[in-house]
Amino acid sequence: MKKTLHLIFWLIVIGIVLLLFSGLAVGEKDWQRQREDLVGEVEAMVASTRDYLQQEALDKRVLDALRKVPRHEFVPANRRAYAYSNQPVTIGYGQTISQPYIVAIMTEMIKPEPGHKVLEVGTGSGYQAAILAELGVDMYSIEIIEPLAEQAANNLKQTGYTAVHTRSGDGYYGWESEAPFDAIIVTAVASHIPPPLIKQLKPGGRMIIPVGSAFMNQYLILVIKGADGKVTTRQILPVSFVPLTGTH
Repeated sequence: MKKTLHLIFWLIVIGIVLLLFSGLAVGEKDWQRQREDLVGEVEAMVASTRDYLQQEALDKRVLDALRKVPRHEFVPANRRAYAYSNQPVTIGYGQTISQPYIVAIMTEMIKPEPGHKVLEVGTGSGYQAAILAELGVDMYSIEIIEPLAEQAANNLKQTGYTAVHTRSGDGYYGWESEAPFDAIIVTAVASHIPPPLIKQLKPGGRMIIPVGSAFMNQYLILVIKGADGKVTTRQILPVSFVPLTGTH
């Protein structure tokens, strides 16, 4: 009798374990399907805005990063139903995780290559940093809101992007001790292009930054620093970002 009860107990335990693993497998397949659908939406938006972007498609590596990085791990648990919608998602403290289309465009514009040293101003939840890390860059990211910086570091660690360097601080002044950078990406709107960031950009480097007013027109601006140090800019497309904050 005892042996029978013991056997039944272990059969129940094994059944529960198998059920849990099955649920996780189904859940991951669903997330993957949603990521594939999202990539399709992003590709369609890129095609419809090709005149702004001056290109008809994105680098396959950028799309593959969108397919792989688990965006649902970078949004609050109560917002996960919206993780793969092509829109910004609130992450607390008056901040958002950017629309995937915008993340893809900004990533594309800085032309990241494996081994490039890249600075991000405005870590948020860590999603943009994860996308760039997936592309093999040496990633540095600054977040002015300390609780968000801690949360982002945890998100990146839990999803396996442990090589991303994060810290809390005022991103307007960049990360001087780690400069220069091959590329800089700014995820909050500024009234002007911060001179410290231009200084910390390598000759031949690229920066993407939203510039404008927090409540009026904003445009994504591509900044290119020539080999001779000369800076040129190109307006990409209208956007809407939360403002860059800090002592400046």
